[in-house]
Amino acid sequence: MSSLFENHETQSLIKKQKLRWNQKLSKCPFIAVIFGILLLALIYILYVLIRNGPESKETPKVTERTFIVDYERNEFLKDGQVFRYVSGSIHYFRVPKPYWKDRIKKMKAAGLNAVSTYVEWSLHEPYPGVYNFEDDADLEYFLKLIQDEGMYLLLRPGPYISAERDMGGLPFWLLNVVPKNGLRTNDPSYKYYIAKWFDILMPKIVPFLYGNGGNIIMVQVENEYGFFYACDHQYMIWLRDLYQSYIKSKALLYTTDMAGDNFLKCGTVADVFATVDFGAWGDIVNQSFQYIKEYQNGGPLVNSEYYIGWGSYWSKKVDVTSSDTYLSTLKEMLALNASVNIFIFFGGTNFGLTTGAAKKSNQNYTPSVTSYDFTAPLNEAGDPTENYFKIKKLLEETNFAVSNDILPVPAPKGNYGILKMQHLVSFFDKVAQRIKPVESDVPLNFEIMGINSGFVMYETILTNDQKFVNAPVNLTISKIRDQATIFLNQVRVNIIPRKYENLPVSLNINSTVQKISILIENQGRINLGNEIEDRKGIFEPVTLGDHVLGPWKMIPYPLNETSWLSNIEPTKNTVLPSFYKTTFTLPDNLSKPLDTYLDPTGWKKGVAFVNGINIGRYWPAVGPQITLYVPALFLIPYPGVNSIIMLELEGVPKNMSISLVDKPNLDGNVIPIF
Repeated sequence: MSSLFENHETQSLIKKQKLRWNQKLSKCPFIAVIFGILLLALIYILYVLIRNGPESKETPKVTERTFIVDYERNEFLKDGQVFRYVSGSIHYFRVPKPYWKDRIKKMKAAGLNAVSTYVEWSLHEPYPGVYNFEDDADLEYFLKLIQDEGMYLLLRPGPYISAERDMGGLPFWLLNVVPKNGLRTNDPSYKYYIAKWFDILMPKIVPFLYGNGGNIIMVQVENEYGFFYACDHQYMIWLRDLYQSYIKSKALLYTTDMAGDNFLKCGTVADVFATVDFGAWGDIVNQSFQYIKEYQNGGPLVNSEYYIGWGSYWSKKVDVTSSDTYLSTLKEMLALNASVNIFIFFGGTNFGLTTGAAKKSNQNYTPSVTSYDFTAPLNEAGDPTENYFKIKKLLEETNFAVSNDILPVPAPKGNYGILKMQHLVSFFDKVAQRIKPVESDVPLNFEIMGINSGFVMYETILTNDQKFVNAPVNLTISKIRDQATIFLNQVRVNIIPRKYENLPVSLNINSTVQKISILIENQGRINLGNEIEDRKGIFEPVTLGDHVLGPWKMIPYPLNETSWLSNIEPTKNTVLPSFYKTTFTLPDNLSKPLDTYLDPTGWKKGVAFVNGINIGRYWPAVGPQITLYVPALFLIPYPGVNSIIMLELEGVPKNMSISLVDKPNLDGNVIPIF
C-alpha cells in the first residue's frame, strides 16, 4: 500500500495549497512576519520540551570557585573578587578534641576570617604503616569545624613543620630508614616515605580544597626551608610537583621563610607563591616585605607567621613582646593591605613527651617546656587575654567582621587543695620493666630499639679487672642524648647533661661495685636548626679508664601508659627514679569538673599523669614553667576517684605533697643550666 505522500493526487493538492498561501503572503507582508514569528516560537517550544524531557536532563552549570594571585594588582582574588585575610594559628594536636570548637569560635569572634594549622606526620603515623586519625588526631573533624564556622583555612602539611615539636613533626622511625643527612633532601628513601604518607593524607584533604567546595584556600610546601643548610632545590621542585598532583588548581600553593636573602634563595621554588615571616622586632615591616618584592614579581604582601610571643625553653626566661609594640606593628602591616597570620593565636599544651628542642649553630641544646602558652591572645586554657580584646578592637577598626555572638570570658578554675603522694615503685624494681630488655655488646640508640620517647637504662656488670680498689677512675661517655644519670649499685653518683658529653667523670670504683647503670633521658629531638637528625641514647663506646665497657643490657621506659601501676601497693620508701601516687575526689558541690593546674613546687624533675593521661614534663628546679595544665575533661566528677602519678627523677620534698591550684605559673625563677 502506497503512503500518503506517494499518492500523486495528494501531492498535487499540497502544491496548489502552497501556491495559494504564497500568493496571499506576497500581497500582505505583515501576515508573513507574523507567520514567521509564530513558526520560530513553535520551534523554540519544541526545542525546550526535547531538551528538558525525561530522557535528556542536564545538570545546571556551576560557576568555578577559584583562589589565585593577581600579580599585577598585588591582590588575592577569590572568585574574581579582591580578598585578604587575617588568620590565627591553632594546632589541633595541642588541645583535646572536645575543646576544638570552643577555640575556633573564639578566634572567629575576634575578627579572624581564617585559621592556620600544621599537620603533624609523627602523630598520624607513629610507626611505619600504622596510621592514627582517631580522637585528638581526627584531622577531618577539625577541618570540618573550621568550615562550619565559615572560616577559611591555610593548611601546612610540611612534611617538616618545626612547631617546637619532637623532630619538627617528622616520625622518629625515619632515622632508621633514611640515610644520614637524608632528611629534607632529594634522597630517594626520604621521598619514598613522604609519597607513601601523602597517599594516605591527601585524599582526606582534597575534599576540603576551596575549588572543590571546601574552605582550604592555601597549602604550604615544606616549612621555612631557607633556614635549613641543605638548600636542595631538586627536593623542593619534587615536593612542589607532588603537592601539585593532589592540589591542582583547587587551592594556592605557597612557601614561608624568614625575611632575608639567604632564606629566600633556598626556601622559594618556581610557580609557588612566596611569603615571609617576622615578629615585632623594631622597624622591620618595610624591610621584611622589601626582601620578598626582590624575589617575587608582584603579588600581595603576606606575613605567614607574625609572632605574638615565642616558645619557652627550660632554664630560660620567658620571651615577652609588649602589647603596644605588637599592635603597632600589626596596624602598620594592615595599613599596607597585607594579609597576616598571627602566630600563635591559641597555643595549648605539649601533652605527653612531644616537645622538641632548639639548637642553632654554636649554641647549646635547649629543650622546650610542656606549656605552649606562647603569651597568645587565648592562653593555654583557652581564656581570652588583654591582647585578645586589643586585637579584636583593631580588626573591627580595620573593617574585619568581629562578632559579639559570644563574649569570651575566663572560665572558672578549680582549686582542689594539697594532696600527699605515696611511694610506689622504683625504676630498678623488676615490675617497672614493662618492655623486654635488649642485650648487645655495644650500647644502642633509642631508634634502633624502636623507642620513641622516655628513658632507657643502660646497665653493665663490671669484671674484676675493671674495678679499681680505693682509687678514682674516669668514666667517659662520648655522646649523651640528652642527659645521663650515673648509678653505682643503684646509688646515684652523678648527672651529666648533653653539653658536658665526652668530659671524663671521676668515679670511686672498689671491689663492692658490681654494676654501673646509666639512665638516659630523651628530652626532645631538635626541631629547629640543622641538626634535626637527633638520635637519642648512647651510641658510641663507653670507657672506664682504659677499659671499654660492655656487654650492655638496655631497659626501655617509654612511659606510654601507667595502668599497670594500679595494681601496685604503696610502700614506705623507694629508690629514685621512682613512681609516686595519690588519689582524690572532687568537691561534691561541683556540677562538673573545672580546669586546674598541678603545682609540683618542691619536687625536682619528672613526668606527671592524671587518670592515666600523660600531662607532660615538670622541672620546677630550673624553671620557668612551674605548673602543669590539667583540662577539666581529664578529671572524673564526684563521687568518682581521680589518681595522679608522678615519675620523679631527682628529689622529693619532705612533705611529699603537690597542689591542684586555680592559677598557672609559667614564668617562675630560672636556674641556667644549658
